[in-house]
Amino acid sequence: MTVLTWSDDRVEQLKKLWEAGLSASQIAAELGNVTRNAVIGKVHRLGLSGRAKSPSSAAPRPRKARPAQHMMRVTRPIARGNTALAQAFEVEVEAEPVTYDNVVPMSQRLSLLELNEATCHWPVGDPSSPDFFFCGGKALSGLPYCAQHSRVAYQPAADRRRAPAKPSTR
Repeated sequence: MTVLTWSDDRVEQLKKLWEAGLSASQIAAELGNVTRNAVIGKVHRLGLSGRAKSPSSAAPRPRKARPAQHMMRVTRPIARGNTALAQAFEVEVEAEPVTYDNVVPMSQRLSLLELNEATCHWPVGDPSSPDFFFCGGKALSGLPYCAQHSRVAYQPAADRRRAPAKPSTR
């Protein structure tokens, strides 16, 4: 491999081409036997990076108008048992789909230590609460969740972006 050094003539040619506004790729092609990255490195070491911007890039582009997103004002509790703090704040959030928690029978509920491969690992409630538990239902083969929780956990991206479906009455 031939290693070319930056001779004084090549450095002068580089400076002229850089001031003329050529790109690093164009300069590399003009000089020959040098890469674009070598040109960028030499320009940086010489401190030549301060080129004037072209008139087209100096003017800011007009921004496209965005459609107003549907927002609604709701009050949400911030922490369990702290209703005064929750009522003090009003936050703007996007409308969310209504979710209905399925009721897990008491006999099915499990603690972390009781879980195994055949039981549903879906967490229910706040982990710091003494009421926290796992679903404990029969897990689908090869999955950590029961059929109900697998439908919630594994949704195709297109389905998550669609409008929420109307809740079914059972």
